[in-house]
Amino acid sequence: MTIQQVLLLLLLWMWLPHPCHTEMLFRRTPDLRPRSFGGRALGNDGKTIHRQKRGWMWNQFFLLEEYTGSDYQYVGKLHSDQDKGDGSLKYILSGDGAGTLFIIDEKTGDIHATRRIDREEKAFYTLRAQAINRRTLRPVEPESEFVIKIHDINDNEPTFPEEVYTASVPEMSVVGTSVVQVTATDADDPSYGNSARIIYSILQGQPYFSVEPETGIIRTALPNMNRENREQYQVVIQAKDMGGQMGGLSGTTTVNITLTDVNDNPPRFPQSTIHLRVPESSPVGTAIGSVKATDADTGKNAEVEYRIIDGDGTDMFDIVTQKDTQEGIITVRKPLDYETRRLYTLKVEAENTHVDPRFYYLGPFKDTIIVKISVEDVDEPPVFSRSSYLFEVHEDIELGTIIGTVMARDPDSASSPIRFSLDRHTDLDRIFNIHSGNGSIYTSKPLDREISQWHNLSVIAAEINNPKDTTRVPVYVRILDVNDNAPQFAVFYDTFVCENARAGQLIQTISAVDKDDPLGGQKFFFSLAAVNPNFTVQDNEDNTARILTRRNGFSRHEISTYLLPVVISDNDYPIQSSTGTLTIRVCACDSRGNMQSCSAEALLLPAGLSTGALVAILLCIIILLVIVVLFAALKRQRKKEPLILSKEDIRDNIVSYNDEGGGEEDTQAFDIGTLRNPAAIEDKKLRRDIIPETLFVPRRTPSAPDNTDVRDFINQRLKEHDTDPSAPPYDSLATYAYEGNDSIAESLSSLESGTTEGDQNYDYLREWGPRFNKLAEMYGGGESDKDTS
Repeated sequence: MTIQQVLLLLLLWMWLPHPCHTEMLFRRTPDLRPRSFGGRALGNDGKTIHRQKRGWMWNQFFLLEEYTGSDYQYVGKLHSDQDKGDGSLKYILSGDGAGTLFIIDEKTGDIHATRRIDREEKAFYTLRAQAINRRTLRPVEPESEFVIKIHDINDNEPTFPEEVYTASVPEMSVVGTSVVQVTATDADDPSYGNSARIIYSILQGQPYFSVEPETGIIRTALPNMNRENREQYQVVIQAKDMGGQMGGLSGTTTVNITLTDVNDNPPRFPQSTIHLRVPESSPVGTAIGSVKATDADTGKNAEVEYRIIDGDGTDMFDIVTQKDTQEGIITVRKPLDYETRRLYTLKVEAENTHVDPRFYYLGPFKDTIIVKISVEDVDEPPVFSRSSYLFEVHEDIELGTIIGTVMARDPDSASSPIRFSLDRHTDLDRIFNIHSGNGSIYTSKPLDREISQWHNLSVIAAEINNPKDTTRVPVYVRILDVNDNAPQFAVFYDTFVCENARAGQLIQTISAVDKDDPLGGQKFFFSLAAVNPNFTVQDNEDNTARILTRRNGFSRHEISTYLLPVVISDNDYPIQSSTGTLTIRVCACDSRGNMQSCSAEALLLPAGLSTGALVAILLCIIILLVIVVLFAALKRQRKKEPLILSKEDIRDNIVSYNDEGGGEEDTQAFDIGTLRNPAAIEDKKLRRDIIPETLFVPRRTPSAPDNTDVRDFINQRLKEHDTDPSAPPYDSLATYAYEGNDSIAESLSSLESGTTEGDQNYDYLREWGPRFNKLAEMYGGGESDKDTS
């Protein structure tokens, strides 16, 4: 043991409390002069008594925590110099824990602790002590306050606020890079000894990380730790009190450290060359394949941008970076042609988009690959020489005139023949046609620009050897104008002239329209077809003209309407003209020229009969006519006679009853046995529900051969049904041959004519009226016919 250690232990022993020798004494102050302490009091003799001030001379009490003895722990002793040892004084203790945690011997002043004390719960206790006279209960010393301070022992280990910490540090960090700081706490007294002095050390995680003993800061211990080699580390940190010396208490925590990624790895293609194939018919934008460079980094550090940097197909192909998969998608940029070129070579580069300047020395952060693309031959449809055609033709061309020719070829074989046709959905009127062999388009119907100025056709080209492969091309036909329409009046003119009109008065302004559309614009000329003594036309030279009167006064009694032929012509070639006729009515006008009436018959009407009166008269006439028609219709209506006036007016009424019976099992309605044995037919049975007036002898048919088996079977079934109480009570034969009675005409039926003797007399038919005369002649003239023969 060194000298320094011996001196340290000696100093520590000197500072340790010795409770068994601690004592608090009450002594008087050496100053004998009376001092006022708590006031003045009067004695029995009336003199003022001055109390001298007493002084406490004491030390702090010290008590070790976590006492484990079986007896009460001795704290210290209070003693007053007034105590003679005769038990006349009583010591009283008050304050924190007095009477419960701390007790005092009233006679001796010894203070004891009744239970174990934990400094971490409370570090000191403040109490008050007083000595009183046991007989008078008066204090012999003033109350004094003292402190019992709990001395700490190392009974608490350091603890971390978290059981597990999570931290991260960038990979490739230099040695000593701070990762995270962990801090432990110790509940022991940091001001007394080394119980709360904590030292940190690393138990697990070397040689990758280290920890500072005093601060708990974890730092990297190895240079260039690579995330791609190892990403997760687990470090165990120990915190030990007593300055880390032997015998100190300790606690541990776990720190999970993750190396975060930095861009320290360049992208790399897995191979130097790849080969792709694409059909020549692939449209622009078609993806033909992809390339991908791998990067060991993650996140944005692994993002790669692809581009074509060289090759003979830079203008034919594009490459697009797919962000989610980090692939370069190669697409067709221009149409391909197997017959023109069959192989392309591209040099594609992949480069990181986020490069860290600290790691330039690990670069370059890019890589290249050679992409060879083979174009495969496809049976292509015909290709037109143009993407669209525009033909212009005048509307007056003759039928069958060729307006233009479309040309197409087979890109696979120059000698392959092409067949042309028109899509009839674009030429529903079949105005055009096309030569299938050479693509010449010609007219099959007359053209008219005024009906349709443009015709949008679609021409189809197909290989004769493979008609399924077709190509379409739009053909626009513009119809050019020819002056083939004469100008006409723009609108219908309702023109009138007043009877009191003067010569030179304007009665109408006219204009014209033309369906043609000349390049120089429309220009019309107006004139009269012949000299007219009543009216004239004055051309305004702005495609309008004025109609003027040539004389004064017109009479509608003489002429009520004038017809004025006007010639309208244009100035295009060839000149077209037409004659329009204006109908000019002569009307009565007021002094201001407003038309009053244009009908000559209006003058013949009575002066006092207005238009309203005429309307009223007309309505009255119509109402009278309606009443007469209704009355006549009611008189002609007759009441309909009933179909049958009485039961005596019954003629031959045929009533059909479709009663088929119940079949073979319905033995109560029909006797099936008679069908098999006609010889057993009885005389005609009468109906049981009604009484018929006449009886007809049934006609017998030749008997069929007797069938014994059937007859026995039917007879057996009849017996069973006769004894069945649920069967109908009797056989019912209904005869419907009732024709009525009391008819003077009797029956005209020939059913019973064979039973009558002699001819009948039909002369009574003549008495029935002229409607039955023809019938009487037919039947009543039989004898005369025989006689004449």
